[in-house]
Amino acid sequence: MHELVLIVDFGSQYTQLIARRIREENVYCEIISPELSIEEIKAKKPRAIILSGGPNSIFEKDAPQISSQLFDLAIPILGICYGLQLIARHFGGEVEADQSKEYGRQSIQFKNKSQIFSNVNSGSLVWMSHGDHVSKVPKTFLKLAVSNDGLIAGIAHQAKPIFGVQFHPEVNHTEDGQIIISNFLFKIASFSRDWTPASFVDEEIISIRNKVGKENVILGLSGGVDSSVLAFLLHRAIGEQLFPIFINNGLLRKNEVDEVLKFFEKSHINVIQRDYSKEFLTALAGVSEPEQKRKIIGRIFIEAFETEAKKIKNPGFLAQGTLYPDVIESGAIGKYSVTIKSHHNVGGLPEKMSLKILEPFRGLFKDEVRKVGKILNVPDIMIKRHPFPGPGLAVRCLGEILPERLDILRNVDQVFIAYLKKTGWYDKIWQAFAIILPLQTVGVKGDQRSYENVIALRAVHSSDGMTADWVRIPPEMLAEISTQIINKVPGVNRVVYDITSKPPGTIEWE
Repeated sequence: MHELVLIVDFGSQYTQLIARRIREENVYCEIISPELSIEEIKAKKPRAIILSGGPNSIFEKDAPQISSQLFDLAIPILGICYGLQLIARHFGGEVEADQSKEYGRQSIQFKNKSQIFSNVNSGSLVWMSHGDHVSKVPKTFLKLAVSNDGLIAGIAHQAKPIFGVQFHPEVNHTEDGQIIISNFLFKIASFSRDWTPASFVDEEIISIRNKVGKENVILGLSGGVDSSVLAFLLHRAIGEQLFPIFINNGLLRKNEVDEVLKFFEKSHINVIQRDYSKEFLTALAGVSEPEQKRKIIGRIFIEAFETEAKKIKNPGFLAQGTLYPDVIESGAIGKYSVTIKSHHNVGGLPEKMSLKILEPFRGLFKDEVRKVGKILNVPDIMIKRHPFPGPGLAVRCLGEILPERLDILRNVDQVFIAYLKKTGWYDKIWQAFAIILPLQTVGVKGDQRSYENVIALRAVHSSDGMTADWVRIPPEMLAEISTQIINKVPGVNRVVYDITSKPPGTIEWE
């Protein structure tokens, strides 16, 4: 079992970033709900605990709380923003509401030395985002730092390894944030960096074998990075007990079926291909609402796999490439976690299933899956492939899903991606794709009036999909891409480029 950091999520938009920063230090962490009992927390045997920020005021009637017994566990604790305020109030300090607010960058000055701020210079810039603030430090604590507005920015217990900061060390805007997190993990909590892709592979192979036994596993293979790397992991763990099934849901990219089958044939993994496009498209007919699309796709997906399972001897498990961001964005951590969107493999599954779910990557981020793929010798052509959503083109075909609209989208996507690969930009980008909008606009083609579809292009930089920034593709390249799309794809007369980051937007449009 790996050394563990537990992150108690009070609903901060940055909680997943705390997890990312910890994983980057080769330390394993999990995000938990404050509703977890102290007995459940003890059972996980954490080496350290981090209390996240949150949108609530500590004075609100239903503001999330934490068991006071948490502070008696004799392990290091770090409170961030709201977490700091919980610590201060528990130990008899004072928190003041709504008098002084700080948003954005501030500099901090140190009042006392502490390992938590080792190698951080006075005047370092940090990211503040709070209304309430600690106005009086508890008697058993030291004031470590203040902001340039004079507000308390850091505290430490004089006898216990309990710390609090008013700012967010996990965001990029805090210039020494990673140093502070590293100090907490290694100088204070003495972690040993035992969380690596190689150790994950070794442990998961044993875990999968023990869990599966003599039963067979059906893998929902999409041809994307997650399910493909999972196929390699499962094949190494259970060999011929794995039955990868590639379902054509009618929502795939152009030539997707042939390309995926050829890849796995070269990798000596036998794939069963089944065409359920009619079932998916019939069920989606007339549906425009994004969440309804996802639910329908999840239902048909399971129905298809249960049908195929009956053709396989001794089926016991359905394996999926569910990732940690899928779980987080679906609000599955707890009631204080914000639900951004359901994922077909998290929120879209029916309650009753004849197959047990196997999700080895449920605790991993996308970049960690790619590292696991490297350990498993998955070819770069697959590892470097851009992410593709489980619901496929359904969430890139805004409005009603019609065969002719899907065909336009497939052709546009092919032109866009081919151009990026030709120019060497594909490997510079984390994810790029096209969206067909539910509207048409007036244009001029061949000296005649046209009334055709609008296409939006999206390209983002990211490491895990939890946050993203739009890619600054040069204007002359965008002009060339637009020209190629309009000239090569009938039915399109306007191309726009999305310059929205995440947050506030999501990467996919639905």
